[in-house]
Amino acid sequence: MESLFSAVSRLFFLGAFALLALAVLEKAANATGYTIIRAYPGGRLLEFAVVLLIFVVAIQLRAMREDLKRRP
Repeated sequence: MESLFSAVSRLFFLGAFALLALAVLEKAANATGYTIIRAYPGGRLLEFAVVLLIFVVAIQLRAMREDLKRRP
């Protein structure tokens, strides 16, 4: 179970980083008059990235709590 949480945490972190990079590129493209993704503006992509990061923080806090419970 621990390895599953670790994999999900890493996947979400990488997804959030990719969304952040895409949001920055979208903002730069919008500044020059173009768009990369028509479905979501840059701000919405940042919101999705923050949601993923919240889950990463929650998973990390759960793992820390489990480690502290195992200590004598």
